Amino acid sequence: MSKGKSNQKTKRKRWTFMLEAKDAQEVILMGDFNNWSSKKHPMQRDEKGTWNKTVMLFPGNHEYKFLVDGQWREDPSNDRLCQNCFGTYNSVINLTES
Repeated sequence: MSKGKSNQKTKRKRWTFMLEAKDAQEVILMGDFNNWSSKKHPMQRDEKGTWNKTVMLFPGNHEYKFLVDGQWREDPSNDRLCQNCFGTYNSVINLTES
């Protein structure tokens, strides 16, 4: 049996991550969906000091954190956490297929 296309009809969904950090100079969204890369998802600040980034994600669980001026931060608006291999916590979202 070949791998790949048999179950690949699942579509990605648009998801917007937000973080209120008025005094931050730089916020980067990092997670399992971008291989924890600091280059792929820099966030943009709006006029109220909220940082935003919209990404396309496949349904399922996704772990993520914000890198705020070089310091890791969990998502304060999300109480779903899981422990990571560094002894700290990652925020978790679950996107459904519907």
